[in-house]
Amino acid sequence: MLCYGDSNTYGYDPRGFLGDRYPAECRWVEILARKLNWEIQNEGQNGREIPSRPFQYRRAEELLAPNPPDFFAVMLGTNDLLRGYSAAEACSRMEEFLRYIQPKCNRILLIAPPPMKRGEWVTEESLIAESMKLAVEYQTLSQRLGISFADAGEWNVSLAFDGVHFTEAGHRAFAEGLYTYLTK
Repeated sequence: MLCYGDSNTYGYDPRGFLGDRYPAECRWVEILARKLNWEIQNEGQNGREIPSRPFQYRRAEELLAPNPPDFFAVMLGTNDLLRGYSAAEACSRMEEFLRYIQPKCNRILLIAPPPMKRGEWVTEESLIAESMKLAVEYQTLSQRLGISFADAGEWNVSLAFDGVHFTEAGHRAFAEGLYTYLTK
């Protein structure tokens, strides 16, 4: 499985500075790998938005070559919302990206990130409202593309003081939610 995402996939620890990261045993990707006994590649990157440029598409494609993973799990959209895109606009960007990457993948799992909450990075109710709409947009998109979908908003993922990043308990809850989804 290849997990392609942003800082919450990377394991960013918002309590530190300059890209600090939770220890491996606290990050959802590594927790999930241990629970499933799978090889899981963590391709999280701080600040990553949904790819929208050819060079970003090519970079994602390079991760899949020469042997595509059994699963390409993608969870993006939070940074797009933080930069002013609506949920519908983020979904449109995701659709373009997934249509490009889909022929190069065995299976795609689109994960809607948990909705943001009020915090240091999230001060406007409109941003919280847009983050709540993203799961509905992504679910409709996944049905249209015939790919798998999971809603992390259903997994009780706790967020840190900034309203965006997972706490250590949030990483554990996310890993448990995805584990349950993948093993049902």
